Amino acid sequence: MSSPPEKREALVIGAGLSGSAVAHSLAVRGWAVTVLDQAPGVGAGASGLPAGLAAPHVSPDDNVLSRITRAGVQATLKRAQALLHSGTDWALSGVLEHNLAGKRRLPATCADQHSTPASPAQIAAAGLPQGTPALWHAQAGWIRPRQLVAAQLQTPGVQVRWGQQVQGIARRGDAWAVTDAQGQTLGQAPWLVVACAFDSLALLQPLPGFGVPLNPLRGQVSFGHMADLTEGQRQLLPPFPVNGHGSFISGVPTPEGPPGWFIGSTFERNCEQAPVREEDHAANQVRLASLLPALGEAMARQFGPNLVQGWAGLRCTLPNRLPAVGPIDRARLPGLCLSTGMGARGISLAVLCGELTAAWLNQEPLPLPESLAKHLAAERFVRA
Repeated sequence: MSSPPEKREALVIGAGLSGSAVAHSLAVRGWAVTVLDQAPGVGAGASGLPAGLAAPHVSPDDNVLSRITRAGVQATLKRAQALLHSGTDWALSGVLEHNLAGKRRLPATCADQHSTPASPAQIAAAGLPQGTPALWHAQAGWIRPRQLVAAQLQTPGVQVRWGQQVQGIARRGDAWAVTDAQGQTLGQAPWLVVACAFDSLALLQPLPGFGVPLNPLRGQVSFGHMADLTEGQRQLLPPFPVNGHGSFISGVPTPEGPPGWFIGSTFERNCEQAPVREEDHAANQVRLASLLPALGEAMARQFGPNLVQGWAGLRCTLPNRLPAVGPIDRARLPGLCLSTGMGARGISLAVLCGELTAAWLNQEPLPLPESLAKHLAAERFVRA
């Protein structure tokens, strides 16, 4: 194994889940990290999602995505426990997965014992009929991504510069330079990590021999305040998050502060704008009705325009649903790394991808077996 770089300075473009995770992972290893973001502050992009889940993907054959998300969820929960306040920023609540399509079967043999068939008591607590196919993920829970991003950016060694409109990246000698639309240099360092979701595409396209097929994915969450629910509606709320066809979470602080309920997200591919739309509230109402039928029927009026609120954001995804992480092309583009393509799994994967990037740069043992890490490597998109 070669020795780690002597000059441990890095620029990170993007201060969302991915960029903040990379910045934290490098800074705790003694790196000086400058993060550039076009937004005025934390949570302006997809990381502004008011609440989401860290929960594993399961498959009968325990495929690559399942094994990677399982490792990712463990990394996220460990990070949350270290940096966040339990009960207000996150909770190891467990998650019940309503197996709507019948596809989420557990493998016959699996080293992970944290995902099991849901018990009759858990199914009943969710308000679902006995016999409903469901799984229980014990090592899973809800997180407020904005709080995780803010905590990671506060790591000693991380400097954040907001309002930076990055337009281009270029290699200058032994360093990478980041410039704005006027060609002014916004920052320069031996190492550059591009972690700005779908905006990464415009920065990477001019580079020789690299084509990462990023696609935008718009998602909308509908939510409301717990205080607006009737006693009858409250009685039907599950005591833990439920996912399957989207996810339902309740009792978690809304962006304004008071506790709320959340259902979503919608999935709209090849959409580069993220307005909140009335038709997506209707789609989320249908989503709740299929996920938790009794609750969905009881909460129908909560989707009225005077009660429901919405949040929409853009994620970005890759064809095989796995992120692109780490060095892009060590031979032609030395010092340039990527951490993007998390899709709808940013909460479950970003922390792991930050650790993986830092391990590659620091020449450390990887946090994943090499056989799994290669499926995430950004270098898989290098063209001959």
